[in-house]
Amino acid sequence: MNRLVAFLGFLLLLIAPAAGQTADLKLVVLGDSLSAGYRLGPDEGFPEQLQKALGEKGHSVEVVNAGVSGDTTTGGLARLDWSVGEDTDAVIVELGANDALRGISPEISRQNIEEIVRRLRERGIEVLLAGMLAPRNLGPEYAEIFDPIYSEVAKTHGALLYPFFLEGVALDPDLNLSDGMHPNAQGVAVIVERILPKVEELLANAQSS
Repeated sequence: MNRLVAFLGFLLLLIAPAAGQTADLKLVVLGDSLSAGYRLGPDEGFPEQLQKALGEKGHSVEVVNAGVSGDTTTGGLARLDWSVGEDTDAVIVELGANDALRGISPEISRQNIEEIVRRLRERGIEVLLAGMLAPRNLGPEYAEIFDPIYSEVAKTHGALLYPFFLEGVALDPDLNLSDGMHPNAQGVAVIVERILPKVEELLANAQSS
């Protein structure tokens, strides 16, 4: 029995990463409450579930939660430099929902998102822009200006695009908290599953660069 225990321990040493071993890549999620883990448990938020999913796919990456509940694109831009450290390889930008909820001018949102992506790309950081759609109660004119921001900015600055962060989750009561706006743990799992191929593409770009 002692020999068996010792042998199993030896196998674990071979499989487990060495103590203090760091990940090959660092991925920062710059977002608002949708990605920050609003009212969710410690391991239920988007960065945490994404970290687990990437690990299961064999990726050596550290996913950092830089989400701030209530943040707008203006807030994200203001904290960009200290939220995204010099050792960052890639960033998922998930901002804009609060701009739309507050009826902030889409032109302001566009300027902020464009500046965030421009500055990150200027630093040599790969970017995945997670899009948002304007609430339809703001009227068609607002949506017509707001909705294309993400695809146009991504195209201009060579960023990857995931068109709608809440795809497959928005308006589904089973996948959202009681407020009807924030994903629950199951909703986050759906988001992670759907966005994962784009995140893997993002990491491949970061690895090659």
